[in-house]
Amino acid sequence: MGSAIVILFAAFLCVGICSAEDPVRRFNWEVSYATAAPLGVSQQVIAINGEFPGPVLELTTNWNAVVNVTNNLDEDFLFTWNGIQLRRNSWEDGVLGTNCPIPKGQNWTYNFQVKDQIGSFFYFPSLNLQRAAGGYGGIIVHNRSVVPLPFPLPDGDVTLFIGDWFNRGHQDLKGELEEGKELGVPDGVLINGKGPYRYDTTLVPPGIQYETINVEPGKTYRFRVHNVGSSTSLNLRIESHKLLLVETEGSYTVQQNYTDMDIHVGQSYSFLITMDQNPSSDYYIVASARFTNGSVWSRVTGVAVLHYSTSPAKPTGPLPSPPDDLYYKEYSMNQAKSIRLAHASFGSGAYSAECCRAPRPFGGAVWNLSASAARPNPQGSFRIGSINVSETYVLKNESPAAINGRLRASINGVSYIPPDTPLRLADYANISGVYKLDFPLKPLPRGVRAAAAAINSTYRNFVEIVFQNNESVIQTYHLDGYSFFVVGMEYGEWTEASRNSYNKWDAVARNTIQVFPGAWSAVLVMLDNVGIWNLRAGSLDRWYLGQETYLRVVNPEPNNKTELHIPTNALYCGKLARRPRSPPLFRCQRPRLPTPVNANSLPSPLESIDVSLETADFTSPPWSSFIADGTEELFGSQIYG
Repeated sequence: MGSAIVILFAAFLCVGICSAEDPVRRFNWEVSYATAAPLGVSQQVIAINGEFPGPVLELTTNWNAVVNVTNNLDEDFLFTWNGIQLRRNSWEDGVLGTNCPIPKGQNWTYNFQVKDQIGSFFYFPSLNLQRAAGGYGGIIVHNRSVVPLPFPLPDGDVTLFIGDWFNRGHQDLKGELEEGKELGVPDGVLINGKGPYRYDTTLVPPGIQYETINVEPGKTYRFRVHNVGSSTSLNLRIESHKLLLVETEGSYTVQQNYTDMDIHVGQSYSFLITMDQNPSSDYYIVASARFTNGSVWSRVTGVAVLHYSTSPAKPTGPLPSPPDDLYYKEYSMNQAKSIRLAHASFGSGAYSAECCRAPRPFGGAVWNLSASAARPNPQGSFRIGSINVSETYVLKNESPAAINGRLRASINGVSYIPPDTPLRLADYANISGVYKLDFPLKPLPRGVRAAAAAINSTYRNFVEIVFQNNESVIQTYHLDGYSFFVVGMEYGEWTEASRNSYNKWDAVARNTIQVFPGAWSAVLVMLDNVGIWNLRAGSLDRWYLGQETYLRVVNPEPNNKTELHIPTNALYCGKLARRPRSPPLFRCQRPRLPTPVNANSLPSPLESIDVSLETADFTSPPWSSFIADGTEELFGSQIYG
């Protein structure tokens, strides 16, 4: 009788936990090498389930993703989810500060929720220079049905991955950096993993496979564009077509038409493009290198074809011209400033503006969340101009220099060296000496050092981060776990007086920011997401050479509401290498159901669920992410067998 009561209690618990409110999607990904020749030179690329680029991770706000990754490479591997905030869950971030790598020949399962997010993002390999070999793919987070889009539903959805490409393999590129060499000029630009259409017989050899986007005349498509390259900023343009910007990295923007858009490494944009040109012709889609010098860079151009279904002919003639800004260096910066957050008052209608002009620098105004929120009833307004800044970080990158005989890149005189033990794991196990919270918050007049140094950030502080780039090459920076408000950028040295130029009225919220040569960019961010979060250079070579750090955000209150517990399947390495994985205590087991049924209508837990106290698992939060073994998934209140 006692055992029956225990089983009955456990069964009721299982119903409460397993019939989670938010849906779950499961993905099984095999990561392996494949042979491809996107620029005519055969090489190894990193494919997912045989696809290069990889499959799109398609979700809806608040859904849970469970991604089982099998590493079939000959080296360690990790995925990171660029732009997904992983609320309370830096355990799933997929970088060396939070995760042990997935060893070759083994698998590991990511489990995370896209909490209160919408928009266009991408994932990619985070170790070494693996992204230079592929392994990337798109992430689409759709609005929930109760949250309407701030524009008419498009007739189609197109994902474009643009990025520079080397014919040398990623391990060769890594070796060159280890030898103190620069990577040099890329061999070309890929669009969706394919080389350029042969628009010029002297620049493009025959036999190159190129991308074709098939469209119908008169229809409007949403193009989600991601720069997944190694280091090159690219200018996107589509011959004779306007790019109506509607979203960037999870924020709906003021809807403005552009003839072209500079997309920097790690950045993502959504455009609405209407097929309103002559339907008897095809058109060029171009992504070409920006901020470069020398004729050798002319080969660093990606070209795809926009094919109207009624067109009998391929595009001909010269490519549409890139921006002519040789004597107008503010063009790209003003374009960036023109990207503004959509307010409820005008976020739902097209706002036509000629690029490129600076936004209005209104101070102390309101960000109304209605036009860009993931929730149907946003909680009031977010007044970024009226919140007091708690702390300022001024981060200045340095040109790569030799430290102990090795080429290193740095921020504020610190070149980050990843320890063998992830920082978050060291905190969890109370292991000292793995890293230090001594990263300087402003440039210091001293030499460059190599260290595992992190920033000791304060939970719920509203922080100003200034990126200062006095070098001759453009930089991008990305912060995991957050979106930040881009409030300013100018040429020259940042000073406190620079705040007078900040845009606090409609600054766009995003996660990757460009910093122009000889210039600064400033962002504001509310540190309300507990965890250890990577702040890194977007360029793969700079990232690999140490141009990164981590923000350690800890809630001093002794509760478990602001951070999830360590996953039961966590991998251990470094100083915890001999520690076994924590075995699950409980695991819900259910009979296979031939058709979807409503969990709430089950006549009795004992009649429908068999729970074994030896195999049931109630220790793995969040409960909304729970999935039973086998092929069952939870979608709202339905159980699918």
